[in-house]
Amino acid sequence: MQCGTRLMIVHVPSSARFAYDYHDPNDEHLLERVSLLENNLMRLAGKLDQTLDLLLKQAHTAHVDHALLETLIGVLGESGILNEVKLAQAWRQARALEEEQSNATQNRKNLRERILSNYDCEKSSAVIAHIREGFELLDGENTERGIRALERAASVAPDNPLLHAFLGKHFFRAGKQKLAHDYLSKAYEAQPEEDGSISLLLGLLCGDEGDVGRAKDLLYEAVIKVDSSFAAHYALGRLFVLEENWKEALAHFKKALAARPCPEAYYVVGLVHLHLNRNRLALRHLLKAAELDQSYAEAFYALGLAHVRLNEHEEAAKAFSAARSVDGRIEVDRGRVAGRRAKMKSNVKDGVNVNSLPPLLFQSSTGKAGKKAITGGDPRLAAVVREDALKSANSFD
Repeated sequence: MQCGTRLMIVHVPSSARFAYDYHDPNDEHLLERVSLLENNLMRLAGKLDQTLDLLLKQAHTAHVDHALLETLIGVLGESGILNEVKLAQAWRQARALEEEQSNATQNRKNLRERILSNYDCEKSSAVIAHIREGFELLDGENTERGIRALERAASVAPDNPLLHAFLGKHFFRAGKQKLAHDYLSKAYEAQPEEDGSISLLLGLLCGDEGDVGRAKDLLYEAVIKVDSSFAAHYALGRLFVLEENWKEALAHFKKALAARPCPEAYYVVGLVHLHLNRNRLALRHLLKAAELDQSYAEAFYALGLAHVRLNEHEEAAKAFSAARSVDGRIEVDRGRVAGRRAKMKSNVKDGVNVNSLPPLLFQSSTGKAGKKAITGGDPRLAAVVREDALKSANSFD
């Protein structure tokens, strides 16, 4: 207690406990080593205590800053200067974009190594040089030159399905369907037992080109290999709509809804019910679509038609008004819609004057297997399908 030296307990082996002449020459050395080790452990514990205190201070500062930001956002929101909902959405989108870019960079590095592993360094030096150059340019955000370098590598050595798949996905994302179809077809032919991403993208392209038979085969293959694909089930639903097979179309649209419960999925399920005159079921799904997105003009328009069929003219007028407020191109002749009560004209069917209202998505595409059979007619749905398909495809890179 006076000198501050710590008391140390030394264990003596039981065999030497009663041997008065027992003496181990290493005792003093071991005691020194134990003392040094104990001293180092004490210093480490002190450093850990300091680190913990620093972390607690930083956590407290972050908590205070967060509370200050919440207070500031609340005050600005109450004063009408700031929209809290839009701010939260923008923050989530920014975080998602940052995470997506980070994942894309890492995936691209892994993919580059997998592509290069198919070539011999001595025999394929030119191809390897093109591939390295292409990916370096892509990392430097020089996309056009990078893709050209990778295309040169693919033309010199056309036996790498991974490279063809990468190029096909890039051109699919860029909206260049002809190039995307060519590269994805080569990748699929060289690697038919792929992960399902090539089947999905190639099936969408074939469907939009009018090749319904091959599109169905590829999309069914994608459904088996890709779990819960909104894009695959939606595309199959659109192809069955072309054949007016509403039972199969509805089944696939419901699976698309289960895979991704978004406004667009509720909208297409509601449209099928509306077409089949299941107006209450249509109303339920269309209300959900409009509730999830107040700017969904097409959903409000279809909702108005469902209300008209149910003789709910006041609700129909509100829905049509909401549709027009979002998209001024949607025009509804109220006088003709109200003509249901008179029922004097032959073009009034199920409470809707067909000649007075713009056609719904499925009404304008039924029986036509031409261009854009899957993504045509509704740019919003087309964008969601493309985004979901590319998300599924990128997860396998």
